Amino acid sequence: MTISNRPAALKALADAVSSIDLARPLRVAIDGRTASGKTTLADELAKELRSSGREVIRTSIDGFHRPKAERYARGRYSHEGYYYDGRDLIAINSLLLLPLGPEGNREYRTASFDLLKDEPIEQFAKIALADAILIVDGTFLQRPELAPNWDLAIFIDTNKATSEKRGVGRDTELLGGIDAARQLYASRYQPAYDLYESICAPSTNADALFNNEDIENPVLKINASGRLQRGYERSGPKAVMA
Repeated sequence: MTISNRPAALKALADAVSSIDLARPLRVAIDGRTASGKTTLADELAKELRSSGREVIRTSIDGFHRPKAERYARGRYSHEGYYYDGRDLIAINSLLLLPLGPEGNREYRTASFDLLKDEPIEQFAKIALADAILIVDGTFLQRPELAPNWDLAIFIDTNKATSEKRGVGRDTELLGGIDAARQLYASRYQPAYDLYESICAPSTNADALFNNEDIENPVLKINASGRLQRGYERSGPKAVMA
């Protein structure tokens, strides 16, 4: 059954996620194109899960950037630079994902770098409850260096035109004007996603697709062969089966 409104889709997704019991923290990736709505969905899902009494660790992959000199070493408009050089993948795994995994001690950190100051940061470790749910939003989360360390991957599905329109509108001031924003999306962000898609097939490999073209009326699809199917069978959310 197709979910006809956003609150119902969020409830269905939260029910499926929360019904999965690993006897350790559950690590959830919210993946998708730049400006597809990842942060918004991650915040909404976190709020829904917290309302049921679960501890939620909410963070973004943006807390794990590499220094500006490394990010732009191939050029400001390089899509390969955005994909290969943007994030500190070792820190993401060692500080956040592995500590919450099967062999971890649950002592985690949610950031390693201050993007605005362009300098590393050192956080004190926090200890997650055994049934905590980690929700991380960001681009390229299913790349091979990270994919084995997620328990669930939810892909925000929007087309190129929609994400570019939203992104340019959102980032015009940040990126130095509308022309600069359009050039960055055309030269760096969108081609980087095309590279990611060719390497990782993220929408195919995700446990669920959340079509976000119509923000008020999204469509949730649970991958019948994915890990989230277990939660779907337990909770019975009204989702479209892919």
